[in-house]
Amino acid sequence: MSRRYKIHDQEDLHFLTYAVLGWVDALSRPEYKNIIVDSLAHCQQEKGLALFAWCVMSNHVHLIAKADGGGRLQDILRDHKKFTAKKVVEAITANLQESRSAWMLPLLKSATGAIHFWQHDLHPIWLRTPAVICQKLDYIHENPVQAGLVAEPHHYL
Repeated sequence: MSRRYKIHDQEDLHFLTYAVLGWVDALSRPEYKNIIVDSLAHCQQEKGLALFAWCVMSNHVHLIAKADGGGRLQDILRDHKKFTAKKVVEAITANLQESRSAWMLPLLKSATGAIHFWQHDLHPIWLRTPAVICQKLDYIHENPVQAGLVAEPHHYL
């Protein structure tokens, strides 16, 4: 995670955003989004992730979350990002119907040739007041509307 952004208290509520490298629209297919959702559910059940709101967009994810049970939020999300990066790239590579893999995968390669799916940072915002919590919750709900994916927030799956 970038030194510029810091998760202040691992057990406090944070608004987090993490994006695909280069903002590539790699999560536009439901099967790729499901990898993210399934991993978040695993982190809730097994790692102590307390998840209050989330939205998986075509190239980024928003969460309102905290760590429960003594775990560190940044460690949970590091593991989540590492796992999902590997699984989404595998799914893109294995999907014979994925017409975009020829241009998408090279955009995710580093200078060494390794695939890097997620940008390194989480852009955490410490949620310390009800007003800021409501603002970020509204932002998560409105993000699919603003992107033109749905007409109403409750229509987004």
